[in-house]
Amino acid sequence: MAENYIVSARKYRPQTFDTVIGQEHITTTLKNAIRHQHLAHAYLFCGPRGVGKTTCARILAKTINCEHPSAEMEACNECSSCQSFKNNASFNIFELDAASNNSVEDIRELVNQVRFAPQQGKYKIYIIDEVHMLSSQAFNAFLKTLEEPPPYAIFILATTEKHKILPTILSRCQIFDFKRITTQHIVDHLQGIATKEGMIAQEAALHVIAQKSEGCMRDALSMLDRIAGFTNGQLSYAATMEHLNMLDADFYFQLGDCLLSQDVSGTLLALDHVLERGFEGNVIIEGLAEHFRNLLLCKDQRMVRLLEVPNDHKPIYLEKANQAPPSFIISALNVLNEAELNYKNASNKRLHIEMCLIRLCYILQVTSGQAEKKKSEELVVKKTIPSPPVAEKPTPLATQPLSSYQPPAPRQEIVNAVSEPSPTPPVARRVVKTLLDDIDDLEKSSQLKVEEKKTLTIEMAVEAFEIYKRQLKEDGKTMLFAQFSSMSVELASDDEIRIVAPSDLSEEYAKEQRNQLIDFFREKTGVLVRVTTEVRIDESNIQNQPTVLSKSDLLQVMMEHNPALASLKEKLNLNIEY
Repeated sequence: MAENYIVSARKYRPQTFDTVIGQEHITTTLKNAIRHQHLAHAYLFCGPRGVGKTTCARILAKTINCEHPSAEMEACNECSSCQSFKNNASFNIFELDAASNNSVEDIRELVNQVRFAPQQGKYKIYIIDEVHMLSSQAFNAFLKTLEEPPPYAIFILATTEKHKILPTILSRCQIFDFKRITTQHIVDHLQGIATKEGMIAQEAALHVIAQKSEGCMRDALSMLDRIAGFTNGQLSYAATMEHLNMLDADFYFQLGDCLLSQDVSGTLLALDHVLERGFEGNVIIEGLAEHFRNLLLCKDQRMVRLLEVPNDHKPIYLEKANQAPPSFIISALNVLNEAELNYKNASNKRLHIEMCLIRLCYILQVTSGQAEKKKSEELVVKKTIPSPPVAEKPTPLATQPLSSYQPPAPRQEIVNAVSEPSPTPPVARRVVKTLLDDIDDLEKSSQLKVEEKKTLTIEMAVEAFEIYKRQLKEDGKTMLFAQFSSMSVELASDDEIRIVAPSDLSEEYAKEQRNQLIDFFREKTGVLVRVTTEVRIDESNIQNQPTVLSKSDLLQVMMEHNPALASLKEKLNLNIEY
């Protein structure tokens, strides 16, 4: 009978603290706690998926009940407690999945079990996985037991979403934060498993698997099993990229060469070839952004260690980074970031990514043009500002011979010498003349403004207001024109125009147009004015307006003018409904 197949994630699950990958800061703490008998009554293991939370919980539960632990505080895997744990027959270790047992009744059943002491071993350990799935009522039912459990009870809670757990639960636990497993740790672990399973795996292929897993060892092992089945145990870089539906680095190197050479046709043809293979546009944008990030890291030897690429690709990245200017790489990253953000909302996604690549083709031309322009401007500035002449150091008076001494020039000669114009370069003369002309223009404009200052009159305000109303009518704003037709203007002060409205509704329209009115009055009158509003109801218009009667009042008036109508109503005993 053939042996049952076990997936690598279960087959190579760590059984001791030393075999846990990438969590040394937690395993060392737990082993020291066991060694010094400083075990807490409740632990909380939190972190991303597939980093060893439940595995460490099981190892801790097995080790603290081991009858013969090693000097390094590892379980012996030979005593009766370890054997029962290995066979899933231990009565002292209970595992509960909070995702499917999240009610108050499930927690009450657990609390009832805690009251009984262990039949074998020193501790009863309760491992509750995905504890954030418990309901609020279940958390509340669990609080008292979690805070003051019996001395033989230890709770180990595990979760991927620490923020969903109540603060009252967090305060009762020792919290351990698990971190993502590094790419190199995953590669080394996969290489060991491949050797044990008789696989032939290229380091580049394992590196791709580690990158795709994003720090999750369980995902990496699952991908290793899938690709091994796809390639019959021969894990090559090309087969791995094909199975994981990823674009290899050669495509991005080729595309980068097209962008640097401003080959639009070659760029679009390469894109079309990739789209025909079934790749989505966002995958291309994300991969190209990662490619340019790697090129930027290669610009500094100190940052090369940050490259998460196979060792075979590092020399190529260093070579390509020397060919691309830093300004081109940074500008390309900005364009790709913008394209990635807008990709989801683009209606024509192919056109969106094509326009992104076309912009990348011409970035080098733009950046080089800006550099040349800046360089030419610097040259012009250097030529415009001549370097000052080096003054000769005067000879001290004490060292001059008496025969060479000359008396100082008269005062008038000094004044003439200073007043004579010194030779000035042509460019400097043009700059000075331009500055003087600008000063004269400013002085003239300020004088004109002072002379042209106007005084606001009521006639100017009324004329401008009538023009504003006509403009509303010509622009087709019928509602505004109807409201402003009933308004008038008054001159409240030299710089204040008051809009008089006949009703509150009209005043609201005037307030909404206040900013436009201020600009319009300033343009038409040449005066910066303030616009205020006021409601003023005309009593004469209200008195002259006809009174609107109700139906009952109208009938009463008709009967007063025609008594026969009232007599007819009484004889027929009419009850008129209005």
